[in-house]
Amino acid sequence: MFATDSVSPWLRKGSCLCIAQLLFAQEPPQQPSRQQALERALQGLGDAKPSQPQGQSLPPMVNSTPGQLRLIDLSLDIVTAVGSSSAREAVLQDVQGGGHDPKKRGFTLEQAELSLGGAVDPYFNAEAHVVMHIDALSGETVTELEEAFLTSQALPADLQLKAGMFFSEFGRINPVHPHAWDWQDQPIINTRVFGGDGMRGPGARLSWLVPTANYTELMVTVQNANGEQMQSFLASEAVYADRPVGGRAFDQRDVRSFGDMMWLARASSSFDLSDSSSTALGTSIAFGPNATGDGANTVIYGADFVYKWRPPSTERGWPFFRLQGEVIARNFEAAAQVDSSVPLAPVNLPGTTLHDYGGYLQALYGFSLGWDAGLRGDWVNGSGQSYDRGTQTFSRGGDMFRAERFRLSPMIEYHPSEFSRFRLQYNYDNTDALGDPVHSVWLGFEVLIGKHPPHKY
Repeated sequence: MFATDSVSPWLRKGSCLCIAQLLFAQEPPQQPSRQQALERALQGLGDAKPSQPQGQSLPPMVNSTPGQLRLIDLSLDIVTAVGSSSAREAVLQDVQGGGHDPKKRGFTLEQAELSLGGAVDPYFNAEAHVVMHIDALSGETVTELEEAFLTSQALPADLQLKAGMFFSEFGRINPVHPHAWDWQDQPIINTRVFGGDGMRGPGARLSWLVPTANYTELMVTVQNANGEQMQSFLASEAVYADRPVGGRAFDQRDVRSFGDMMWLARASSSFDLSDSSSTALGTSIAFGPNATGDGANTVIYGADFVYKWRPPSTERGWPFFRLQGEVIARNFEAAAQVDSSVPLAPVNLPGTTLHDYGGYLQALYGFSLGWDAGLRGDWVNGSGQSYDRGTQTFSRGGDMFRAERFRLSPMIEYHPSEFSRFRLQYNYDNTDALGDPVHSVWLGFEVLIGKHPPHKY
């Protein structure tokens, strides 16, 4: 959400790795060995790997006893918006398809995120993020566990393990929490491919920090392919009741082996172009089964970049310029199905591969202390026909989540401090699925209470 340039490579590579905060407790003076072990843990948080002289073993684990020093970060981030749109509210739910997008005429509580994080011991860090928001149509409070995971701090050969519930590290937007986005809504291609709440699930990730002059990282992730946040894979019946991919029916599939999981590989690298500019490049691919029938699989692949400029002399991080973009494509194998909703007129849906692709490009310029102005462009398209069960016809143009679409979003924001900001954003939406372009205006306000872990570069 805020500028964090002076972050070490190990802190940059996670979506939300924590910086330890010393709360309060008293260490008994007769136990110096525990104090030394804690100091080693603090040092490890600064470097993301504890420094260890050659031939010397790590200190013993710190016992959790009363009165011992503990490490924890605690924060609450609140994101809300007010605005209106030329689209009716029922249609607006699909136009603003992200789970934390502003999507109601009037006020939207996009999210209130409670974050906890800290050092477990010299070997592991852990963090958890619980998100609450108000459903735009029903007004009900929705609470969900967004992430809860641990990361290792002492594996050999510059390896790091991440395990638990976490965002899939695909591209630049998906692994980042909504409050850390520059714009108030997620790009259309992310909503279309990863769903309203992004792609995430229980699993494990192993990464390797390649020993090169510049920061280069390789990672492999395996996660459960089912659930509400795995729309392009095994998903759930509720997901298909709301947004069936290509109009296909949900077919429950059992997990029989690791081949029925979602696998993801990513490579990323960053390097300095000059004393005032740097860039980062990445490529990702995800593979796994989908919910249309046995043998049907999905492949998602993409590439991303970010370019950052900031002069050596700044005032609280201003001025700056950042250019960021992603391209993402999905090959969705839809298995053959039969629609028997009308018993006397069943419809055969042949097996086919549905292609969806698109991307976004956004530029943000910090032109004066606390003030930024930006412009983002989104474009998505695809091939292969979607099936409409209401009319029993095939047409991709009528599918809001597969039709060709273009969106242009100018935005201006003001930061009163590092812990609050206002954003005024206009969206021009033009899609084959709607008759007329949609015009929307949103004024967002965000505040951060407490210390929040830094977000990746």
